[in-house]
Amino acid sequence: MGIFSRTRDIVAANVTDLLDKAEDPAKMIRMIIMEMEETLVEVRASAARTIADQKELRRSIIKLEQSATVWEEKAELALSKDREDLAKAALLEKQKAAGGASQLQAEVDLLNDSLGTYEEDIQKLESKLREARARQGALLQRLETANNRVRVRSLLRGGKTQEAFSRFDVLERRVDDAEGRADAWGLGEEDSLDDKFAELQADDAVEAELAQMKSRLTHRKSNETTEG
Repeated sequence: MGIFSRTRDIVAANVTDLLDKAEDPAKMIRMIIMEMEETLVEVRASAARTIADQKELRRSIIKLEQSATVWEEKAELALSKDREDLAKAALLEKQKAAGGASQLQAEVDLLNDSLGTYEEDIQKLESKLREARARQGALLQRLETANNRVRVRSLLRGGKTQEAFSRFDVLERRVDDAEGRADAWGLGEEDSLDDKFAELQADDAVEAELAQMKSRLTHRKSNETTEG
């Protein structure tokens, strides 16, 4: 059994309330959209039949009007020949044809009213369907976001993640051990002859720069005393 019983139920429905009360909102919105689409197809089909009926009635009206014109011409012909009896009979047929056309026109007018109602219903159904599809899009996005959060939290709290980090710890420890062994090879080694000469050259350079700095300071103080 469907959620809605007729078009008016769909138009009056509050989609948000239906989803709030549903145990499975995603399933409910799919059912709502499906029933709306089916109802829209039915209403469009009814409107199409109404339009087809109108066209058929209008063709019949045209034929009856043409027939009325023909009978009027026959009545005039009979009257011109002094056949009043035939003229009356022809006018009677004309009235029948004209009356039939008027009756069919009344039916066309009724179908026009129905067609106007169908058009209004179609517009309302399409509006409701757009609303439902928008709700479905928002609902599916929320559902996807929630599922992603669950997957992320499950991954962070799961055993595989902890196991991976434990492996990183083991790997870091191995790197530390390797670096420690490399550093240990340099412990206790005496400086090479080249290293010693390099240190001497560095000391000479420092001594030379120190002597230059002392000379500049002495010269500066001498100038300050002279000026004073």
